[in-house]
Amino acid sequence: MNFNFQKRKDNLQKLKSEHFDLLIIGGGITGAGIARDAASRGMKVALIEAQDFAIGTSSRSSKLIHGGVRYLENFEFHLVFEALAERALLFKIAPHLVHPLRFLIPIYKHSRVGRFKMTLGMWLYDLLALFETPQMHESLDSEEVKKRLPSLDARGLTGAVEYSDAYTDDDRLVIETLRDAHRSGAAIVNYVKALSSEKASEKEISAVHVMDEISGEEFKIKASQVVSGVGPWTDLLGQKLNKDWTPRLRPTKGVHLVFSKKRIPVDKAVVMAVEKRIIFVIPRHEMVIVGTTDTDFKHDPSNVTTDVEDVDYLIAALQQYFPRLDLTREDIISSYSGVRPLVDDGSETESKTSREHSIFEFGPNLTIVAGGKYTTYRKISEEAVDFILNKMPFEKRMTFGPSNTRRVLNPRITGELYSRALDKVPVYAKKFLIDQKLVQKIIFRHGEEGETLLKKIRQDYVTYSANDALWMAEAFFAIENTMCLNLVDFYWRRSPLFLASKNHGSQYISSIARVFSQYYNWSDEETRLQKQTLLQQMQKELAWKAEAFN
Repeated sequence: MNFNFQKRKDNLQKLKSEHFDLLIIGGGITGAGIARDAASRGMKVALIEAQDFAIGTSSRSSKLIHGGVRYLENFEFHLVFEALAERALLFKIAPHLVHPLRFLIPIYKHSRVGRFKMTLGMWLYDLLALFETPQMHESLDSEEVKKRLPSLDARGLTGAVEYSDAYTDDDRLVIETLRDAHRSGAAIVNYVKALSSEKASEKEISAVHVMDEISGEEFKIKASQVVSGVGPWTDLLGQKLNKDWTPRLRPTKGVHLVFSKKRIPVDKAVVMAVEKRIIFVIPRHEMVIVGTTDTDFKHDPSNVTTDVEDVDYLIAALQQYFPRLDLTREDIISSYSGVRPLVDDGSETESKTSREHSIFEFGPNLTIVAGGKYTTYRKISEEAVDFILNKMPFEKRMTFGPSNTRRVLNPRITGELYSRALDKVPVYAKKFLIDQKLVQKIIFRHGEEGETLLKKIRQDYVTYSANDALWMAEAFFAIENTMCLNLVDFYWRRSPLFLASKNHGSQYISSIARVFSQYYNWSDEETRLQKQTLLQQMQKELAWKAEAFN
């Protein structure tokens, strides 16, 4: 089933004319998860997103699926147990998006937690995972650490522990979740913004007034229940929907830096303890991500940016742990910043604010979901839908089935099919007469669905260079299957081009723009404006560089 601009137009008509059991506001991981869960039960579901899917926190995370080792120190065992259980499930339901990764925690003479206590913590971590982990933890002496990670500072090193967690493509996980909700009948649209609510009574919402950001048309969506899953925009949306809204969040800003693997040659993630905080060094594909910061943020999340102070804080941590690499600002390829939608629990500092989620009602048919860990999004979504159903009349509630979200996200990419597709890379290369390394990239990202991209390259893009052909095929796939409407959305949330490429993929702009232009029938002027907007967005994201190097 295509999930494209034509489907968006069809869904817009449904939003205008039909009455829904549930309207979800927010197209990040929380909204996507709720849509998938509710639709899996047979509910009539609508979802709107004011901008592009996953534009906020859901594409600006550390891109990890993990239990959260640091939560053990706060005795948040339930949170860790739940996260590890969800990690094990995500390995099964999204094998092309969630991959095992080893993590190393170096221990020094001055470390707050010694090797013995850290090893005990790792036993507890594996125990809370019910030993269902890609690989059990190891306790390493200093000599073994030096062999495995020679670039690490060895002064005062007493050893390390190494354990397993996972990394993910966070934005693509949102998209796959939405695609499955779409397969179950959910009416999903991006670029539709909630403006206000229409009340049936003093507290009950009968409809939500919205605006199509593309056409400018305003209309209203009728639904029995409304749920907010807008993350750091929760308080801003709450004020639009209910004049009695009181702020609930303590948003914090997180910044990540991206380096090449040549500059930070690590094959496993490294956990750096800095000022009672944890900063990760995370190798993935062609890049290494370093982050994150954690500071209070009281502005509109749409305006979050990376500051020179954020950059220098992370660089200082790298210089402390990897002094031999002599890393500086000049080594940074790109950066990104986001806002965590933490629920204000009165904690003294932002880093101690709990990552637990909160589900509460604000009136008889408005539910708010805030906070929580990315890793537990499926479980949070299930709890949210249960909460909403309990507000419905018994007779209505009994017409819906149980949650069915433990199945694979994409029926074409089960664990077995994904492994089989990876094994067939040489066969695909021979069949389509395409370089095996290129085929490997495509199949690793898409499993058997990658055959669609290979056919496209062979039929339409074979005269282009290998990399141009790759990203042109990716662009066509994104347009047809992920409701990708413009170049910025493709560069930021459908591909790693901006983050991982030293020149941010600018050498492919013309080729990729050609695919969009042909599909959407853009004029020459529209194509020029699209390219210009993309370059301006790159400059905005990296504005700190102009300040840092002046």
